Parts: sequence; C-alpha cells; structure tokens
Amino acid sequence: MYYFLLSLCHNHHSAEDLVQETFFRAHLYLENFQGKNVKAWLFTVAYHVFIDQFRKNKRLVIKEDDFFQRKMDNAQRIEETIVLKEDIQRVIDILKILPEKQKMAVLLADFHELTTEEAAAVMNVSPTYFKVLLFRGRQIIRQRRKEFHE
Repeated sequence: MYYFLLSLCHNHHSAEDLVQETFFRAHLYLENFQGKNVKAWLFTVAYHVFIDQFRKNKRLVIKEDDFFQRKMDNAQRIEETIVLKEDIQRVIDILKILPEKQKMAVLLADFHELTTEEAAAVMNVSPTYFKVLLFRGRQIIRQRRKEFHE
C-alpha cells in the first residue's frame, strides 16, 4: 500500500500519511465492505484517499528516483546501471505525459502487480475497459521509447 501511494504522491511523508488515512477510512467503513477481495478494496480506498489529497494540492508527481533503486541494484556492471537508470528515467518522463487513467492502469498493473480484476475495481471501471487503458498506456510508452532510440 505504501509503495502504491508513494508512486502517486512522490513524497515519503505524504505517502505515510495517506497510508494512515487509508487504514483509518478502511476501519470506518469495514462494516460496509461486502466484497470478497480485501486487497482490491484497500487499493480502492487508498486511491480515493490519494484523489482527495490530490484535489487539495492540485499537484501530481509519479516517482522518486530512489523508488527504482531496487531495480538498479540488480545490475552488475556500471555500464548496465547507467543504461538502466537512463531507461527508468525515460519511462518516468513518459508516465508523466500519459492521460491520468492510462497512467493509473500502468502503475497498478505493471508496478504494483494487481490483477486485471483488482486494478479495474480500484479504478472503478470494467475489466475490459481497464485492459484497453493498459494497452494504450503501454503502447504510448513503447512508441516514445522507440522514438528516443531512433
């Protein structure tokens, strides 16, 4: 939950506050929960908490550089690390220009590894529409990365 919110708000302290607010709201509305998938429900609550905060602040930043540090630690050579860091930064930059729903679909599916059904529930869309958003978001990322390499 923390990493999901961190990827949305780009601030460690804000993400911690949002996690706390998420579980507070989940506790308040737990008696109203009638679904079977608690994970998807909690991500939905977290998403709504973030949206409320976003509307207050009117600012959205995708990721901090240290979020991807785990990915770079796997690279064994300095050259691989540099190439990986540049590639990650390009993906971050591309995510910033994606439409909001496509960005959320890519974040939920590719970065937070939610299933199609879970992510669709978080976004309050049908699984079919979620797949369309995810496909289009990934397609834009591929096109922009290809343009960069040419």
